Amino acid sequence: MPLPPRWFRRLVLGPAMVALAAVLLLGLPFLLLVPLLLAPVLPGRLRLLRVVWVGVVYVVWDATALLVLLALWLASGFGWRKRSPAFQRAHYVVTGAFLNTLYRLCRAALNVEIEIVGTDPDVALPGRPEIVVCRHAGPGDSFILIHSLVNRFDREPRIVLKNTLQWDPAIDVLLNRLPTRFIAPGDVPGADIEKQIFDVTVGLDPNDALVIFPEGGNFTPKRRVKAINRLRSLGLERMARRAENMRHVLAPKPGGLNAAIDAAPDAGVIFVAHTGLDKMVTVGDVWRELPTDKTIMMSFWSVPPEEIPAGEQERIEWLFDWWKRIDDWIEAHQPQPARPMRARRRER
Repeated sequence: MPLPPRWFRRLVLGPAMVALAAVLLLGLPFLLLVPLLLAPVLPGRLRLLRVVWVGVVYVVWDATALLVLLALWLASGFGWRKRSPAFQRAHYVVTGAFLNTLYRLCRAALNVEIEIVGTDPDVALPGRPEIVVCRHAGPGDSFILIHSLVNRFDREPRIVLKNTLQWDPAIDVLLNRLPTRFIAPGDVPGADIEKQIFDVTVGLDPNDALVIFPEGGNFTPKRRVKAINRLRSLGLERMARRAENMRHVLAPKPGGLNAAIDAAPDAGVIFVAHTGLDKMVTVGDVWRELPTDKTIMMSFWSVPPEEIPAGEQERIEWLFDWWKRIDDWIEAHQPQPARPMRARRRER
């Protein structure tokens, strides 16, 4: 479905989200009572109740963010100063606060933990901008990554992501005020996309982080085969064989990362892997997996700029080497059951 024009998203979708949140809050007792009564005959531990609760939380969260963003727009002189450093910083503060709230509410409802291991970017690359390169698998991984960058590492991310996320009113408004590049799914990878990524990367400050997903979409077995076949159709048989040896990731597309490195030669590269969301591909998968009752693990590896290959072909080989390392890490770190929520409260 094509993305509607901006005026429609602002004047129709945004107010509709706020109105929906008001309706859900008014009907909240009934919305929670029905799944609670159905719990004994449905599989899972209060599965429907958890799903309804998370859905309501997300809609109310989205609507509240829209109202805060409206206040910032008014305070900036009806948008006149929204690109100023002060208001850019204010938007990142709002981003951190809302992501932290969403993370806490969903963690409690779904009994999920997030464990971050590996390099601390601020220790490995202090005072340097970063290019954050992450695998893409399952819903929520972008939220978790940006939450970690903003709230754990105090970074201001610039993000390259699909333009379909602009269907979400709060994401649409917020990220169109920050340095972001929305890539249309139908766009053919090439010089135009690489230029967009180059442009959004230029001028990274020491506390900035460019976030990019080289796979171009969530991992699925079908997309994995498609990515391998694409390499073969381009005559890249050796790279196709390398991709076949990776079971948990898609073959990465190096053009965007190359463009980002060229735009910010003084930036380090952070590779990110995660497990725990891999099986939540379809709506049916999400239903079966909830409540998640598991620990989502994220690992960070830092590469200083002086260790990044200079040549394009060398970078492609280097990226595939890292993707194989990520694939091996995923194989060795399959999701573990989360500890009961009561045990975590006692630890605090």
